[in-house]
Amino acid sequence: MEEEEEAIGFLDKVLEDEDVFLLEECELGTPTSPGSGSPFLVAVKVEAGKGLEMRKLVLSGFLASEEIYINQLEALLLPMKPLKATATTSQPVLTIQQIETIFYKIQDIYEIHKEFYDNLCPKVQQWDSQVTMGHLFQKLASQLGVYKAFVDNYKVALETAEKCSQSNNQFQKISEELKVKGPKDSKDSHTSVTMEALLYKPIDRVTRSTLVLHDLLKHTPVDHPDYPLLQDALRISQNFLSSINEDIDPRRTAVTTPKGETRQLVKDGFLVEVSEGSRKLRHVFLFTDVLLCAKLKKTSVGKHQQYDCKWYIPLADLVFPSPEESEASPHVHPFPDHELEDMKMKISALKSEIQKEKANKAQSRAIERLKKKMFENEFLLLLNSPTIPFRIHNRNGKSYVFLLSSDYERSEWREAIQKLQKKDLQAFVLSSVELQVLTGSCFKLRTVHNIPVTSNKDDDESPGLYGFLHVIVHSAKGFKQSANLYCTLEVDSFGYFVSKAKTRVFRDTTEPKWDEEFEIELEGSQSLRILCYEKCYDKTKVNKDNNEIVDKIMGKGQIQLDPQTVETKNWHTDVIEMNGIKVEFSMKFTSRDMSLKRTPSKKQTGVFGVKISVVTKRERSKVPYIVRQCVEEVEKRGIEEVGIYRISGVATDIQALKAVFDANNKDILLMLSDMDINAIAGTLKLYFRELPEPLLTDRLYPAFMEGIGEAPRT
Repeated sequence: MEEEEEAIGFLDKVLEDEDVFLLEECELGTPTSPGSGSPFLVAVKVEAGKGLEMRKLVLSGFLASEEIYINQLEALLLPMKPLKATATTSQPVLTIQQIETIFYKIQDIYEIHKEFYDNLCPKVQQWDSQVTMGHLFQKLASQLGVYKAFVDNYKVALETAEKCSQSNNQFQKISEELKVKGPKDSKDSHTSVTMEALLYKPIDRVTRSTLVLHDLLKHTPVDHPDYPLLQDALRISQNFLSSINEDIDPRRTAVTTPKGETRQLVKDGFLVEVSEGSRKLRHVFLFTDVLLCAKLKKTSVGKHQQYDCKWYIPLADLVFPSPEESEASPHVHPFPDHELEDMKMKISALKSEIQKEKANKAQSRAIERLKKKMFENEFLLLLNSPTIPFRIHNRNGKSYVFLLSSDYERSEWREAIQKLQKKDLQAFVLSSVELQVLTGSCFKLRTVHNIPVTSNKDDDESPGLYGFLHVIVHSAKGFKQSANLYCTLEVDSFGYFVSKAKTRVFRDTTEPKWDEEFEIELEGSQSLRILCYEKCYDKTKVNKDNNEIVDKIMGKGQIQLDPQTVETKNWHTDVIEMNGIKVEFSMKFTSRDMSLKRTPSKKQTGVFGVKISVVTKRERSKVPYIVRQCVEEVEKRGIEEVGIYRISGVATDIQALKAVFDANNKDILLMLSDMDINAIAGTLKLYFRELPEPLLTDRLYPAFMEGIGEAPRT
């Protein structure tokens, strides 16, 4: 029975995006369970009952979905020949160039999969336990270069198809209703699918194939001749997936509305909602005409997981309140910084403990217990760290508030919604059955499967970079008119993005030149984001108490922090493009091992790098003067700032303050009063970091970390 449930669970995962099965399930009104209308699923249940090996079940399921995929590619290619034939006549539907752009590489992809299917089919049909087919998957993976070319052209193909549909009624009719053949044993001979939906299938297929390789390896003995071949195919597929352009929007067919329109999932992700005065983690789904906020329901073991809809807003009724209207909303109180830091320290201690247990080959139960504890702390950190409000309002009813850690992410959600609202949308009310079907489809259609915490990462995934990233933001070009401009830098930390640095405002210019250096602490970071803003000086719109950012985002971009690129002694210069704007920056990385390396100093003058006991004795005080002055200045004018010690100050300012403290310059107080608050906080952090011995001494550090790991959760 367990074997059968596992087989059906896998097949449901493989077939979850196939329109034929999805439509049948929706008609039955049971979107979260395998529909009896699917002949393939019935056949598998029967065979599973006979006790066939999981390996064959995995291959049978994949073969069936491969047949559907080939039929979809055939449907896409069907209009290509007649369109080419008319291209050379006096009344062409499309030009040759338009045809080649829209159908780019489809023929090649079809031939690759047809050959793969024809070779795999007899091996599955004439099954025996010694059958080998790893070489077929290896060959399929080696041909992913064709997919890379397709992916690079994908957006242009979609845009060309959309423009051609708008200008040519004949092509519009063709692209809106392509006929896809059903599986051989299916009752339905054909299914109507749009060209846009079919053009997404090749992108989705690589992910599906990678999932299958995971399952095949799971059920293939290590000594089987297929094992190394499947491992190689999986490695190639994963490398390919990580390299392709991640900007492509997932456009998976969801459910068909009673009017016969296709509703598609555009974006989804986990967001923190402020509901009834407390923070709740929600999974938010943006469809082409509706925003749906859901919570994953707890179900008994063996049952399919389901989402429970908390609320939805048709996009025709969704509006974003202005900063002035936001003033009337309840204030969002940030979680105390020291409590967030305590959570991070607990997570780090637990992570170290897990690694130690693994090295000692401890029992898996003990490691799982530590992982569970780590997940609980990471979940609390994820829930309590966001401070940036994302407010949406239903013009016919309630307002809702989400909290995000990143202005980049808030902008992504806002832009995605506004882009959809440019279309001719209508208001509607979903019946209970329609809402049940839509919510039921969420589990299958979601693109973000796990809560973004490091506990959910596989052991073989990159742990990210730990240490300090030095970034110099040089200049920017491409602005059409003069403005007051500045940049912020964000990096991912503990599974979510946070703002880490901010340049000065360069006033009234189209070519700002900041040339400002920042030192950003990385905690398992894999990406760097740069956002360029136009500063708003209208004080009536500024509401610091509510963490609102009213400045206009002029552009935003992201790069991967490749260890091989940044882990060098030399500066690496790069340019990031965003909405026609180009920002030039340089960066280099110092690992945590190097940055925390403390060498005994012979220096006795100044304060930096000098033992704290020497400084306090010289100053005849219990607390060094630099600590007192920096803390006083922060308390005087930094209390209302968000992330005082988190956001990096300009490196040149920090070095200037370091110099005056070391020289005991009489202008220290004057300089402090004029200095940016983040630079003062950065100077204090630098002082502690350069102490010959940490405040928590080397002798007491292990006991301190052990205490953090054992501390009760509040």
